[in-house]
Amino acid sequence: MARYLEIGTEIAHRVRSGQLTPGTELLAVREAARRYTTTASTVVRAYRYLADNGVIILADRRRAKVTSDGKVAAARLLEADRVFRLAGSDDPALQIMIDHAAPAVVTVGNRGSFHGLRALARGTADGAAIHLRHHSGTYNAPFANALLRHRRPHLLHLWRREQGLLVAPDNPRDATTIAALAMLRVAKREVGTGTRVLLDQLLIATGIAPDDVKGPTFRSHLEIALAVASGIADVGLGVRAAANDLNLQFIPVTWEPYDIALSADALGAARPLITTLRNPTVQASITKLGGYDLEPAGKVEPLSR
Repeated sequence: MARYLEIGTEIAHRVRSGQLTPGTELLAVREAARRYTTTASTVVRAYRYLADNGVIILADRRRAKVTSDGKVAAARLLEADRVFRLAGSDDPALQIMIDHAAPAVVTVGNRGSFHGLRALARGTADGAAIHLRHHSGTYNAPFANALLRHRRPHLLHLWRREQGLLVAPDNPRDATTIAALAMLRVAKREVGTGTRVLLDQLLIATGIAPDDVKGPTFRSHLEIALAVASGIADVGLGVRAAANDLNLQFIPVTWEPYDIALSADALGAARPLITTLRNPTVQASITKLGGYDLEPAGKVEPLSR
């Protein structure tokens, strides 16, 4: 857990227990930094996290104070039974993580990065699993910033994953480049998914209009792999793990960051995800799938506009 979250959580526990009552002033930032052996900026972030969740109130040139309903707000923030509603992208490793984090985490809504962001914006999800490349070249952060600009946007980094072309063993149609897709039956993800966005971006960069590429549409990476394995399609764009599952040949295309976009007020409920991500057994299971880099797993990044 990020240090500012640890500090904020400790203070929230003291508020919920009644040790810090409504109106109680917290330590000044520099004093708190010495108390927690950290930096002043980390304390400021911890205080902002508590303020965003209604536990304390911040006032210019005054110390932070516990709010009149701080105990209720702290209980809500720390409530162990709060379920984290996760929407968004399909991913084999994500399912492993969710299975281990259950019942503290549930999936909601349709699959796909766009669908997840829509649910997040509407408040029907607490987080959205996404892997979207912005026109600026940056992944994920611009989308979280735009949709959560008034809610202190964060990214919970999960992993980097490898996307590539899935083809039958020995690649009988010689599908080795994106340019080759123009003449083949291509298994595609649905519109609104990050993998479909990636495919369209790759096609456009190659000078191919995405609508000119023919082929069936599927809801998951596994279905893409099944379509190629059964001969319904000649090739599909998907994760290495899906190719490994069905002994397909995999032609690497790119590595991409895979994150959960969420607001500051959902960070408490996301703790089971962070704990799960750092579980050695879970990490070993994900690594075994192939095509995953877990170096960023569990890191929480506050975003700034």
